Amino acid sequence: MVCRCPWESNLSDGLFAIDLNHYEYTLIAQPIIVSLVPISGKRQSHRIFSRSNLLCPHADQSRSDLDIPRWILDILQQSVVIVQPATPLPDNTLEIGTNMLDISAVQAALNEYNFDGWLLYDFRGSNVLAKRVLGIGDDVMGSRRFMYFIPREGEPRKLVHRIEAGMLDHLPGDKTIYLKWQELEAGVTSLVSGSKRIAMEYSPRNANPYISRVDAGTIELVRSNDVEVGNSGDLIQLFEATLDADQEASHFEASKLTHEAFLIVWQLIADTVRKDGSIEEMTISDRIMKHFADNGMETYHPPIVGRGPNGGDPHYETGTGENTTIKEGDLVLVDLWAKMSRPGAIYSDQTRMGFVGTECPAKYEDVFAVACAGRDAAIKLVQDAFASGTPLQGWEVDDATRAPIEAAGLGEFFVHRTGHSIGQEVHGNGAHIDNLETKETRSILPRTCFSIEPGIYQPEFGVRTEIDMYIGANGEVHVTGGELQSKVECILSGR
Repeated sequence: MVCRCPWESNLSDGLFAIDLNHYEYTLIAQPIIVSLVPISGKRQSHRIFSRSNLLCPHADQSRSDLDIPRWILDILQQSVVIVQPATPLPDNTLEIGTNMLDISAVQAALNEYNFDGWLLYDFRGSNVLAKRVLGIGDDVMGSRRFMYFIPREGEPRKLVHRIEAGMLDHLPGDKTIYLKWQELEAGVTSLVSGSKRIAMEYSPRNANPYISRVDAGTIELVRSNDVEVGNSGDLIQLFEATLDADQEASHFEASKLTHEAFLIVWQLIADTVRKDGSIEEMTISDRIMKHFADNGMETYHPPIVGRGPNGGDPHYETGTGENTTIKEGDLVLVDLWAKMSRPGAIYSDQTRMGFVGTECPAKYEDVFAVACAGRDAAIKLVQDAFASGTPLQGWEVDDATRAPIEAAGLGEFFVHRTGHSIGQEVHGNGAHIDNLETKETRSILPRTCFSIEPGIYQPEFGVRTEIDMYIGANGEVHVTGGELQSKVECILSGR
């Protein structure tokens, strides 16, 4: 059944949104907006249509008639129910995003880093960094290109497609609407007019792939206006990788729970080996995942559990080795990561070593002690730098970690960077602890989180020690994830 709404009496310059999934259609506000609310109640991304130029989603022709329920029915070939008007939302609300961006703070940063502006661009979610900075939810997936330009001085400017004209309405600034590709290119010229050097999510020679999110063709288009494009990595750190109070709390909460997972693991191994003589790597992984689920946590991938030689592969896939059965006398590496299951939550990422026995052999303990020395050197450098107010870049921490491992003659077996930024993804978008795979020249900032995880990987076995560090708003240095592990855990001792 189609319930006809009083469009003629209520519709002014409103917007109409449509998606072709199974939705209830709800009339929301004055001026009238028809928004798609899934039956689950969670609002999804929208295609936006104005009253003056209604576009059919499956055709390039415009619709001038206002009998909207009828032409929706033509498209869907099924019944559509349009519900009576609901409680009005605040002005300018499309629930595309929220305006949490402090434009004056961005402009101050542009002045500090000597940029004339910051051009934030996205196409179909290709630049998650731009979407986060602009407060556009992860569940909002537009199908057309948009740009938002924040100049060093003055009001921001928007460039949006006609059928998604409301995409940036939650943000301040004048809006230009394009339809044809020629209008898009002219719009880009207008956005960057008067600028000599601007920031984008671009890294020369793709030196930092975490930042390099804008395609080469778009960079060429911008450069065709005699504008230099620079790396926005420092801006991303400030406006995407720094944590707010809720995110900080979520990291501390996750760190406590990830630490508890190790206590469960050691007890599980001890109990099962005593009872059955052995335990499978995958059994341990499954128990960790249950712990996460029981405590309202989530992760993008199950943990790494590797016995003996399997632990010598830094990114070993649990259960795929030639021998995955853990028994007495085995060294076990456990690397796990998870975050609380709520929007904006921040990961905890930890690695610890265990030995299935009452006394760990020196061949394991000695190598682990070298890795711990590298970890501790990194922690001390960060603590000293923030205590003295000395600027510190990611590559410097990597070098400090590597020095004792190189001195012990084991540098060739430390085959990855020391650590990574931690955020809403376990590998975040702030400064990494790296002078191996890339040279990380971004500074470590207050309110950012990162891992320290030196590892030594040999054919017979591998060791890794991993902790997280969080720099508080006032420069206080937190080491998270429980007490530092200084010796391999002897799993059959004291349990």
